[in-house]
Amino acid sequence: MPHTLRPATPQDIPSIVALIRELAEFEHLSHLVQTTSEKLHPHLFGERPVAEAVVAEVDGQVVAFALFFTNFSTFLAQPGLYLEDLYLQPAHRQHGLGRALLTHLAQLAVARGYGRFEWSVLDWNANAIRFYEGMGATVMPDWRTCRVTGERLQALGGHA
Repeated sequence: MPHTLRPATPQDIPSIVALIRELAEFEHLSHLVQTTSEKLHPHLFGERPVAEAVVAEVDGQVVAFALFFTNFSTFLAQPGLYLEDLYLQPAHRQHGLGRALLTHLAQLAVARGYGRFEWSVLDWNANAIRFYEGMGATVMPDWRTCRVTGERLQALGGHA
């Protein structure tokens, strides 16, 4: 399937938001989505962007995205690339687009001199796990993600 990968532009934000909503529905997490174009824009294209995105187009339509940011490894003493979300619309899966996006991000990490390329996968998503392992990724069985959000974050941060 012919496709184009490119850095996202501000004009892509509505498409990215729509894809984020599709991703949340797929993961059964739609009730958690607070993303809007207005909320996302400053974090990708504002004065101090904290994330980047790549989009994939097929026939001029954005059908996939990868949103990522820089993290840091104290063990390697190097930055890394952390993939927050990667989503392809179902009709565009099984055609090499996911592989192309991951390869593109790995190339970006190498070009920037990063020591790692990491992401998380839901433990029930067996298809994704097989795909990632087939691309050379190690699913880290001993690590669990810890997260503090909302009121608990406010309380932990002293603003309860």
